[in-house]
Amino acid sequence: MQTGDNPQHAVRRPGRRQRRKKAIECHCCHQTFSFCWQCRCGFAICQACMYENEWGMTCNGITWQCPDCGAQNGLGNQ
Repeated sequence: MQTGDNPQHAVRRPGRRQRRKKAIECHCCHQTFSFCWQCRCGFAICQACMYENEWGMTCNGITWQCPDCGAQNGLGNQ
């Protein structure tokens, strides 16, 4: 069998590979969103709930603290 005969590598589509869209459920409002802020422990919060609860989750506007495990997570603005 030659290297070109492998059926796994037979046809490659041109262009970029697209990511599969995931629906993530917010732990606060229980609605489904395509984007949520997520902690490594699995906690997820949507943008609206994050803005509403920002006063208790961040002190500096750069990081937020997970209410479940206490880990520090970045807000992606630095």
